[in-house]
Amino acid sequence: MPPPRTKRLSAPSSKRVIADLRELAARTSTERGAQRVAWGPVWREARAWFTEKVKAELGLPVETDPAGNAWVTLPGASPRGVVFGSHLDSVPGGGWLDGVLGVVAGIEALRRHAAAGTPPVTMHLVDWADEEGARYGRSLTGSAASAGTLDAARELAHLVDRNGVKLPDALRENGVELERMGHAHAWLKARDPRAYVELHIEQGPVLEAMKKPVGVVLGTMGVERHMVRFTGQAVHAGATPIPLRQDAFLAAAEFALACRDIGLKFSGRTPKTRVVATCGVVKVEPGFVTAVSGATDISLDLRALDGAVLAKMQAAAEKASRAAAKKNRCTVAWSPLLSIEPRPFDPTLLELCADAVREFAGDAPKLPSGPLHDAAEMAGIMPTVMVFAQSSPGISHTRLEDTPIPHLDKSIKAFLRLVETTVAHVAADEA
Repeated sequence: MPPPRTKRLSAPSSKRVIADLRELAARTSTERGAQRVAWGPVWREARAWFTEKVKAELGLPVETDPAGNAWVTLPGASPRGVVFGSHLDSVPGGGWLDGVLGVVAGIEALRRHAAAGTPPVTMHLVDWADEEGARYGRSLTGSAASAGTLDAARELAHLVDRNGVKLPDALRENGVELERMGHAHAWLKARDPRAYVELHIEQGPVLEAMKKPVGVVLGTMGVERHMVRFTGQAVHAGATPIPLRQDAFLAAAEFALACRDIGLKFSGRTPKTRVVATCGVVKVEPGFVTAVSGATDISLDLRALDGAVLAKMQAAAEKASRAAAKKNRCTVAWSPLLSIEPRPFDPTLLELCADAVREFAGDAPKLPSGPLHDAAEMAGIMPTVMVFAQSSPGISHTRLEDTPIPHLDKSIKAFLRLVETTVAHVAADEA
């Protein structure tokens, strides 16, 4: 067993992290934004940069697990593992911080601990593969495989990108065999993981509206996603009086407005009780200007941190769909697309996170994450927590995404302190 550390950890600093983020952005972005789409050449360039950085500054190898996740391990006095990281991949034309912030800050966490000697527990930095799902539509691919929730043969084997490239072929190009992706779960469990910590930008406007630079993430919201189809009768727009129509689009439109009201009704006054309801896709048939719609498909995405509230929202939406269909003399049918349970984060790690955020930001606002993150998959198998950096403007998946440098500084320092206290917490548990 390696000897325990003999030096004090240096004070948390964001200087190298921000410099590294700018260096990576310059290497993997165009004037349209980040281009690190998973399984593609720019993503491989980002990983090459990551590998070079880790080898040059830490002398550590980067290992790839059966799902294509990249791992850096700093051995500790105990084999118990503390895992931290995020993802290097991006959407096309994405921002300079989405995902990469957590990975690059993770390099700094390893630098701090390596410089102080052997940490009391083993530390693992991970770059999860294909968090975004931008090319093939399946998000959280690598972390889901590690969590044991991915059925690769059923969920991935049939997927094809817009250029006709099959996902199994793209995986193979990157040294990943679809048939072996499930082994990533055993690979992770063998590292004896006891905690997972992630730093990410918020991607929304809540912290900015609160005028807070850093936030403590309570968990990821549960998701109920459905396609709702209203069926009426397509008829000539000029020949059919409005009272005699069976207009599927009007039924869908009334349903969308009802869903907005459902979101407002079930939202509480605190970030913890905030919910959302979104109709993001509408497909009208037959889809020409002189025809009343005979069929309309409309998507519904419901999100809440409380599973019971989420169930009530769905029940209300189903009732609203029946009322809209009846009013417009249509029928309605629901097709499920995605169902994810809320993932509340670990209470002990939440307290450690709040302490770290307060130290550098003065206050520790708590809020749920509406977007899914790799942390949602990790929360199912180990204690998990996330730190959010304010997004300003409160947008993401665009080159306009940004975080003011003073806020970035505070969030990085809070994350580094949180990794430090999480390591101490896991070590104390063993003692």
